Amino acid sequence: MSLEEQKTDLKNLTQDELVDYVESLGQPGFRGRQILAWIYKPGITDFAEMTDLAKQFRVVLAEHARMSRFVDPITEVSQDGTVKFGFQLDDGLMIESVLIPEEDRNTLCVSSQAGCAMGCHFCVTGSMGFQRNLNRAEIVNQVCAVRDWMLEHAGHCPKQELTNIVFMGMGEPLANMENLLASLSLLTEQRGLDFASRRITVSTCGLVPQMLELGKQSNVNLAVSLHAADNAIRTRLMPINTRWPIEELLAACKEYPSKKRQRIMFEYTLFAGINDADEDAYQLADLLRGIPCKINLLSVNKGEGDALHEFISPSRKRVLHFQEILRQKNYTVFIRQSRGADISAACGQLAGKMAG
Repeated sequence: MSLEEQKTDLKNLTQDELVDYVESLGQPGFRGRQILAWIYKPGITDFAEMTDLAKQFRVVLAEHARMSRFVDPITEVSQDGTVKFGFQLDDGLMIESVLIPEEDRNTLCVSSQAGCAMGCHFCVTGSMGFQRNLNRAEIVNQVCAVRDWMLEHAGHCPKQELTNIVFMGMGEPLANMENLLASLSLLTEQRGLDFASRRITVSTCGLVPQMLELGKQSNVNLAVSLHAADNAIRTRLMPINTRWPIEELLAACKEYPSKKRQRIMFEYTLFAGINDADEDAYQLADLLRGIPCKINLLSVNKGEGDALHEFISPSRKRVLHFQEILRQKNYTVFIRQSRGADISAACGQLAGKMAG
């Protein structure tokens, strides 16, 4: 580890932790709040630029602390405008984030782990296995780096700022709970990155205790990767179902402390001949009764998983018919259009293998 890396990375500290840190350096606590307002501003890379801090204190900070950042990301741009970013971590591992531009919003899909331990059989990230959790800085620096890229490439997105963040990249966010909650604090803190909680969505494959804990400690949106209305099918797709089967997962969804007008988003990827029959749609409608929710239908993306030939996308007609059955049961149902599939940036395709 270099001398620079041994310094305290201030981007790993929440606001309260920054207050404690500056007090340990003999400074009043409000200096920590001042620092937080500086370190997430675009273009701030040196403590000398923090002009409302005493010059001598800036020198002390430079001796003991650092502000990590991702520089020179690998980028791939899809035909549909989606941008995939590859970020190399200090230990040589690579993670990926995906920017999805639209007319009225720019959504960033961030990673919470390098690799994933959940082993969902249709997901390339799952086939990588688990490497490690990301720390707070590695999570928020994805957001900072993409924001800075957007400033440098001002004509790429119709709307010029990041508006939404989804924890749907590499990894299971709730398996990295401590760092997830800390990063959410930094993302939503006004002096930090100042995102509204309603603009952030955390996705889970169904870690029930952690899911309920998230609801108690955060106001962000929850997305649940369901993908089947039958335990046998879901277990075939998602090994986590053996630990928390559908009944336990949906019981937790009913208990989830959602805020007023907030609804859980259920993600349901359609696999031809596996979970896309009419009876699957009717069973799904029965299962979700009584849960304030929306449903996102997805088609499996090409290249997902080792058993590639087992997972085939149904026809457009079949997807629309599945949607119609659910709509007739009075559910709000969206069909998520795959974005960035040509650069392996779509759901389930992130593999941390971008070429430099």
